[in-house]
Amino acid sequence: MTHVSNDEFEAIFADQPLMAIFRGMGVERSLELSATAWDLGISVVELPIQSPTDIEALAAVVSAGRERGKVVGAGTVVTTRDVELAASAGAAFTVSPGFDAEVCRASVAAGLPPLPGVATASEVQAAVALGLRWLKAFPASLLGTGWFGAMAGPFPQARFVATGGMSSQNAGEFLAAGVRSVAVGSALEDPAQLSALAAVMGSRSA
Repeated sequence: MTHVSNDEFEAIFADQPLMAIFRGMGVERSLELSATAWDLGISVVELPIQSPTDIEALAAVVSAGRERGKVVGAGTVVTTRDVELAASAGAAFTVSPGFDAEVCRASVAAGLPPLPGVATASEVQAAVALGLRWLKAFPASLLGTGWFGAMAGPFPQARFVATGGMSSQNAGEFLAAGVRSVAVGSALEDPAQLSALAAVMGSRSA
């Protein structure tokens, strides 16, 4: 079995307790919300790619991010073809809802560190065996904070990004449970949550 690595996320998520996800927003709205995230101090942005418009939005945000020194990745990467599309749009990494070793290997081959989704000990074990340390816990809100403590015992080398049902209300709770970063989306569209999200960013960098 060929081992792969995604240790690049160590630098990508350094001092980044939050990651932004903007799904199906179109070009203009994706650019607008990405700027909101960057202004808030959230450097890591993910745009799921499920349509030609999503690819166009990803390319636009990648270009805007490059000007500001920000990292933009492609999400919902479930096939090797998706990896090719992500690479062609200039993505810096890929994110998947589940674990697929073939997709992970294709992503590494394309120069994009993969962040596969996991929800069970078997999936974590398979991903770690492949050589991956950074994993996306999905859906995190359903898994609950206790899941992360349970996984830390047998898999102390694993680093988790919590995705699914995350907001300013529960981000701190998951970070306290040992999560390295929390992915938020709709929270960044809610002006009432922006100050709370800024506080989460400030508490981690303080």
